[in-house]
Amino acid sequence: MEIEIRSQTDDEIVFVVRDAEVPFVNAIRRCAMVNVPKIAIENVNIIRNDSAMFNEVLAHRLGLTPLVSNIDAIEGMALPEDEDYEESQGVMFSLYEEGPKVVYSKDLISSDSKIKPVYDTIPLVKLKEGEVLKIEAEAKVGYGKEHAKWMPTTVCAYKQYPEITFNEDVDIDYDCADACPRGILKSDKRSKKIKVLDIENCSMCKSCVRASVNNYINVGYHENDFIFRIETDGSMPPKEVLLKACDELGEKAEKFIRFSEEGGSN
Repeated sequence: MEIEIRSQTDDEIVFVVRDAEVPFVNAIRRCAMVNVPKIAIENVNIIRNDSAMFNEVLAHRLGLTPLVSNIDAIEGMALPEDEDYEESQGVMFSLYEEGPKVVYSKDLISSDSKIKPVYDTIPLVKLKEGEVLKIEAEAKVGYGKEHAKWMPTTVCAYKQYPEITFNEDVDIDYDCADACPRGILKSDKRSKKIKVLDIENCSMCKSCVRASVNNYINVGYHENDFIFRIETDGSMPPKEVLLKACDELGEKAEKFIRFSEEGGSN
C-alpha cells in the first residue's frame, strides 16, 4: 500500500491511498469519525437565563461549540472506558454576561488554559437590555459514536481514483469537454485531442459521457486506489485524527487476533 499526501492545512488533509481495498479504507473513515476521543461540553447548569432562547437550545449550542482537543489537551483526562469516568471531573467553564450584547464563545471562561473554544466568534445567544445569562458547564472526553459533539471530523470521505479514457476508433467529440461541470476537460483542436487537466478533481458524474453522441469518452475508476479527505472542526489537526484512527483500528485488529488465537475465550 502506498500513501501520497496531496495537500495539508491546519484543518484539512487530502491524500491518495493506492493498492488498498474498500473495507480497509472505510474502516479508517469510520474510526476517524467515531473512535477518536474529543472534548466537548457535556453538563450545563443554567443558573439564570433571561434571553429568548430556551435552556435546552442553549445547552445544545454549547455542546456543539468546538473545544481544543489535541493530544496535550486530552492528556490526563478520564476517557469513557475508564472506571472512574462518571465520578471524574472534567474541565469547568463559567459565563456571566449582561445585555445588551451578543454572547460569543470567547466569553466562556475555562478552568484550564489549554482547553478553550477553538473559535472566539461563535455566537451563542443575544441579550437585550437588562437581560442576564449566568451558566456553569463541564466538558468531558467522549466519542463520536455517542454524540455528534464528540465527532472531530466535519468531512471524512473517500472516493475511488477516477480514470478517463478515450475511444480512438471514433471521431473526436469536442462537445463532451464542454459538458464537464468542473472544467477538468479541455478541447485542444490544434493538437486534435481532449486534455485532462485535473483527474483527481473528477467527480465521476459522467456528464461528459452523456454528452458524447459517439461514445468517444469513458469514465471509470481504479478499483484499489482512493482519494481520501479529512476535514476537522479545528479541535485537533487532521493528521492527528488520522494517526489516532489508525491506532484504534490496529488495536481492534489485535484484539480480534487474540480472540481467535484463544479459541473464542475472553
